[in-house]
Amino acid sequence: MYNLLSTQNVYLLVLLAIWEMIWKGMALWKAARNGQQFWFIVLLVINSLGILPILYLRFFSLKETGKKKV
Repeated sequence: MYNLLSTQNVYLLVLLAIWEMIWKGMALWKAARNGQQFWFIVLLVINSLGILPILYLRFFSLKETGKKKV
């Protein structure tokens, strides 16, 4: 029987977890800064190995205008 907890699988799992945390963190930060509560909740709840956060950052987040809010 194949051992699911082999060293190689553990390393892959750790790498995927780090990948997910990076993308999710960036997307959650941007959603919170933009006041997009719906996206913040969706991104917080759904784990998608970075796919949903990448889509949010690329297509659904508000574009920065270079002006600072007062």
